[in-house]
Amino acid sequence: MAFKNRWVQFCFSLLVLLAFVGVGSAFGLEQSGSGFFFIGNSQFSLQTPVSDNAILPSQSRLTTDKDMSTDDSYQGILLAQEKAREGEEAKEGEEEPLSPECAEFAKDPQADVGDIIRAGCKPTTAQMAKLMDNPLGNVAMLFTQFDLSQLENPLFNRDKNKFNYMGIAQFPKGISKNWNIINRVVWNVPSMPVDQDKVDLFKESLGSGEGQIIFPPTGTGGIVPIDIVGGRTTGFGDMYYNGLFAPKKGHKTESGASLLWGLGFDLGFPTATDDVLGTGKWLAGPSALGVYMGQKWKIGALVQQYWDYAGDDDRDDVSLMNLQYFIFYSLDPVTAIGAAPNIIANWELPSENRWTVPIGLGIVRTFQFGKVPVRIGFEVHYSVVQPDTAIGAKWNFRFYLIPAAPSALFKWMQ
Repeated sequence: MAFKNRWVQFCFSLLVLLAFVGVGSAFGLEQSGSGFFFIGNSQFSLQTPVSDNAILPSQSRLTTDKDMSTDDSYQGILLAQEKAREGEEAKEGEEEPLSPECAEFAKDPQADVGDIIRAGCKPTTAQMAKLMDNPLGNVAMLFTQFDLSQLENPLFNRDKNKFNYMGIAQFPKGISKNWNIINRVVWNVPSMPVDQDKVDLFKESLGSGEGQIIFPPTGTGGIVPIDIVGGRTTGFGDMYYNGLFAPKKGHKTESGASLLWGLGFDLGFPTATDDVLGTGKWLAGPSALGVYMGQKWKIGALVQQYWDYAGDDDRDDVSLMNLQYFIFYSLDPVTAIGAAPNIIANWELPSENRWTVPIGLGIVRTFQFGKVPVRIGFEVHYSVVQPDTAIGAKWNFRFYLIPAAPSALFKWMQ
């Protein structure tokens, strides 16, 4: 099946993507169109707003200044109302006292966020940070990520920068009492330092570049007989979907740590507006995730394999492994240091150009903006193993921010 028209490819990709996003509805659970976009959604309100201030009655037009100055009883009423209004204004900036049940929840950083919300309480920033640490957790997140990658062409000893914006919408969907499917939908806008005409001439593909946890980077490319690094091509890249079936609760160890796992599948859609921004292929493959979550250490890895099964016959075949490992150490309940680089194996290339293995370091912290917890992080990656004669990523600088909402706020996710 080879679709030559890009608009047909794009529309068909969206239809297939929507079908997989709604996979949970096959189990009889009702979906809500408004539940997903939780930013600014009134459903996200976690507590009852403070009541309005008292409003003074309007003055009667029949009351004269003389009447007001001589009527002590009326002045007394006005004075009492003014003091009440000042009292309300003074309390407006204060937090409402917690109920005994909510106070107990607030003291326990290990408390279940779903139980907290069902009890009518508000989770703390530390509790939300712990929930967001779990890549298989009952939390909806919207990743906004920016990458700056330094691409190196060893044959011509030239370095150029590639930029990439990527968005990931992650949300769980309950499929039974004990199981979730974790859905991730990925879109990106890459900007490649590539001469499109030269790429077309030699039938070479650089792919869509550095990626996050479910985005298959193909920036290693093939051996290019001429220097194509130069110029710039910017546009919409390929889209991806990842679904992981996972238990709602992990296995607890004697030390109090949790062991989590998930198994699933990946799909890739050729929605790129230019050849150098995507693979030109329809992709599919398996994925697996394992995580250790201790009191201080969070360690895990996601492995994904992609094969092409349809697409442009003139484009290179795709057989690509993406292994994203992550290691983080908590400095406090809302701050951690570590990194989550992507190890890439492009099986279509010779052994000397097959592997890209980065290491990295960064810092991440969770903040509270109003009622919305937002995680902000920065990481630097350096590839200790790079392709010998093919274009590859040498350095990568990554900035991301992630607003989140507990899935307990959305009935259709349960």
